[in-house]
Parts: sequence; C-alpha cells; structure tokens
Amino acid sequence: MSLNRSIRWRGIDPTSIEHCHIISTDRDTRIRGTIITPDYGLQYRIKLDDREHVRTVKLERTDGAVLELFSDGAGNWSDDRAEPLPALANCVDIDIWPTPLTNSLPLWRCQWAEEQPQRFAMAWIDADEMAVARSEQIYTRIDQTHFRFQSADFERILEVDADMIELNYPGLFERIA
Repeated sequence: MSLNRSIRWRGIDPTSIEHCHIISTDRDTRIRGTIITPDYGLQYRIKLDDREHVRTVKLERTDGAVLELFSDGAGNWSDDRAEPLPALANCVDIDIWPTPLTNSLPLWRCQWAEEQPQRFAMAWIDADEMAVARSEQIYTRIDQTHFRFQSADFERILEVDADMIELNYPGLFERIA
C-alpha cells in the first residue's frame, strides 16, 4: 500500500472533529491524528510494519492522560513500562474510540471476498477512559465500497473509498474532507 493523504471526519454522536494524516510506504505506515471532542482533545500516533501489523500506538489527551502500547506484530503486547498485556494475546489490530480510521487497519491487511466474514481479535482502546481491552470483531465485505462491521451487539454498514478508508460510519462519523 502506498498512501500520503489527509482525511477529516465529523463525529455525529457525540459531536467531534478529526483530522488525520497517513503516510504509507513499502517499509511502514505512519498515522497521526487529532480529535477534538466536547470533553477533551486527543492526539494519536500509530505505526504499522511492512505487513500492516500494528507495532506502536500512542494516545495523548489534552488533560495530560497518556496511553502507549507496543506490539511485536504477532499479537503480543506490552505497555510503556514493558509490562506484558496477556489479555491482548493474538490481537494484531487496534480499534480506537473515537476515530473511524482504525476500522481500516484490518481492511488494509487482508484479502477480501464478498460475503465471506473474517474475525479479528482487536485491542480496543477507549480514549474516554484511556483504557484498553480485547474486542472480538467481524468484518464482511458486501461490495467494493461497503463492509458490515459487527462487535458484540453492535452492527453497522461502513462505506469506504478506494483506499478502504471510511467515508460514512452511520450514526457516528462522516467524512468531510
């Protein structure tokens, strides 16, 4: 994958605005984003390796809260003190609330056939609480521009562009630039 682009979303509920920039080369992918919510500002950085596996993620809120995680790319995680996080075993991807961008990570990494669901163990990061937990998620390609996203009792049809980046996440986010 080769990308060098900026994207903006508007959060619908709750109201937010996000700007992120993705630079992807044959060597790695680096993502930087800023989100302004009613309760805080958040900057995040994500680094993926050449196989599109998450290696580092760092979230910093304007109130000073910081969360930093490291992965070996094979599903073994540690925190910023090098303490292992066994609850995240076999999680290759992350899903950060409140950004739609991280839904693209498994889309970029996998081969897709229509109506063939794929299951993922995700390191789900809640920036409201600055906490991380395991989340089982299912993505199913419906057609070239739509994926069904399922997690626990939550389901949405995500609309994506040609780079598999979210255009519309019904009820939560919409692309504005």
